[in-house]
Amino acid sequence: MELLISTYMAEIIAVSTIAIFMAILPGADFVLVTRTSIYNGRLAGLYMSLGMCLSVCIHASYSIAGLAVIIANSAWLFSTIKYLGAAYLIYIAWQLLTTPEPLHNDEKNQTADISPFIALRLGFTCNILNPKTSIFFLSIFTQVVSVDTPLIIQISYGLIIMLAHFIWYSGVALLLSHPSILPRFNRQKQKIDKIAGVILMLIAIKLTLMSAI
Repeated sequence: MELLISTYMAEIIAVSTIAIFMAILPGADFVLVTRTSIYNGRLAGLYMSLGMCLSVCIHASYSIAGLAVIIANSAWLFSTIKYLGAAYLIYIAWQLLTTPEPLHNDEKNQTADISPFIALRLGFTCNILNPKTSIFFLSIFTQVVSVDTPLIIQISYGLIIMLAHFIWYSGVALLLSHPSILPRFNRQKQKIDKIAGVILMLIAIKLTLMSAI
């Protein structure tokens, strides 16, 4: 096993580095985790992060199975994924932009409970339909990972990518829901909703204008 790791060390380092940068780059996932952690609390943010990690497992699985190559060479298939993702982001953005102002000011200092399943489902759906994530996996498994790379090593790449995402987004959820920080955001919930909605709408528009691979 040590010999196997040493043989593919350069590839492991490349995948790990790209995974870290991919996780921390701002995007739709970051916006939703941020908004959920502020609005719905720490537990909801953590479950949303877990949902995104489960989605990463799906992306890794189809990439390892070789479907990444098919998607990379199929303009219509990638376009379908792209437009589904953009449509979902527009839907979420519209909900945020049309959120009514709370009737009582003290409501702004409270978190609204949502079930762990809903938070997990939202995180999973956002990531699975996120073309940015699809492009990332297409790039990794068609450009960086060799066709000769053993299955066990490819599986470890998926685990590395999943772990990078979970650590980052869980850290974001824990930080933003901290008792010393959360009250500052609670006073600006309405503004946060509007900003998040605008950002998601812009991301969706950018996705629709992207050229297919």
